Amino acid sequence: MLIHPTAERLRGLGLSAMADALLELQNNPQAAELPHADWLGLLVDREASVRDNRRLARRLQVAKLRQAAAVENVDYRTPRGLDRSLFQALATGAWIREHRHVAITGPTGTGKSWLACALGHKACRDGISVVYRRAPRLFADLAQARGEGRLARFMTQIERTQLIIIDDWGPEPLTAEQRRDLLEIVDDRYDRGSLLITSQVPISAWHDVVGDPTLADAILDRVLHTAHRIELRGESLRKRGARETNEA
Repeated sequence: MLIHPTAERLRGLGLSAMADALLELQNNPQAAELPHADWLGLLVDREASVRDNRRLARRLQVAKLRQAAAVENVDYRTPRGLDRSLFQALATGAWIREHRHVAITGPTGTGKSWLACALGHKACRDGISVVYRRAPRLFADLAQARGEGRLARFMTQIERTQLIIIDDWGPEPLTAEQRRDLLEIVDDRYDRGSLLITSQVPISAWHDVVGDPTLADAILDRVLHTAHRIELRGESLRKRGARETNEA
């Protein structure tokens, strides 16, 4: 068998990873003992793995997660009200496939953003499209898109994303324009996508953040009716870590 011409044909077909694996097998004396079916399986596995990694890299690039967090590294030992069974259930991504939402609240430093990014990262690994934005940045992007006449295109991109993470919601009340934009985003999520919202503000005070009572009812009823809630408590993990370092 002419290995190098075959490898070049594979590259011409866009199967570069398979071509690389073929050359590696050819240069591996132990591979000569493998049946042809095993060679084929190894080549296909390599190509599939490389393509999966590329797709994951693209999803993470689009998501722009703020922190490099992973569900496997969640700290359950520090007492902060994190329900292990609930979080592990959320890590399966079933809530996203069911178009449900998640609200994570708690004081500064309790790990809200980290947990949100961990769930976002797991969703990317599961083939789910994700976009992460801090609330101020999201509303700034919306205002800029409106000013440049591309708001409809921007909203379409958001609508097509399966999971939108809005980090650091509140405590400043929304403007009238921001309320309308948020209502449109929430409406677009209905039976088509999921929201993950983090906030220092308790859910009981979210009406005040929205500002307008009628729109607050419309927005929050749509979000919270099907939302899983994680309510963290306790002191800042950063302060705790600094104190333990000093004591050590």
